[in-house]
Amino acid sequence: MYIFPAIDLYDAKAVRLLKGDYEKMTVYSDNPVAIVQDFESNGISHMHLVDLEGAKSGDNKNYRTIAKIRESSDIFIQLGGGIRSVEQAERYLGLGINRIILGTAAIEDENLLAELAGKYQERIAVGVDVMDGIVKTHGWRKATGIYLKDYCEKLNALNIRTIIATDISKDGAMKGTNIALYEDLQKLTDADLVASGGIHSIEELKKVHALALYGAIIGKAYYTGDIKLNEAVKYED
Repeated sequence: MYIFPAIDLYDAKAVRLLKGDYEKMTVYSDNPVAIVQDFESNGISHMHLVDLEGAKSGDNKNYRTIAKIRESSDIFIQLGGGIRSVEQAERYLGLGINRIILGTAAIEDENLLAELAGKYQERIAVGVDVMDGIVKTHGWRKATGIYLKDYCEKLNALNIRTIIATDISKDGAMKGTNIALYEDLQKLTDADLVASGGIHSIEELKKVHALALYGAIIGKAYYTGDIKLNEAVKYED
């Protein structure tokens, strides 16, 4: 299991939202590059990067910041937020982003997802963001009416290699992750699964590790100090 500490970008700053609410935003740093350097100094090899403004509007306002992060480090970066066209996808892949995540576009433009997945294969992931069993899009603000099981069937048919799954109700709440969600997903897909949302302690990380998932995202708990990355990397295997 890989540990993916997260940086969520808004206005070129590292921030965290509570349960996806843009009105409940905490700014943690105006120097995301320094955070990546801290990741690496703690033995981290993979990270999760999100353009929150992109996720909300489809604009890539944080492109320059993302480019600086890429230029500053050899760390494996998976990036999501506002990637809704072939041009945007290839711009980031050409920048050297290791894997891009389609969320809203994967739902709204299946042809786009199929084209990119067919061409770039393991460099394309899908973000499956769930609230009460329903997939949501547009920065978690829009319910699609699509149930998780039905969506996974579509992704299986397209041979999607990686799924980043988030229980929105758990994200940033520091109250634990939705273990049952990942157990269900393991029955629904053979894709590599990355757990996201609510991993707030080493004990919680142990529970996720026991599922033998591909990866686990650590967000707010890194910024609050509840999870030390040099301890978290001990659960990589």
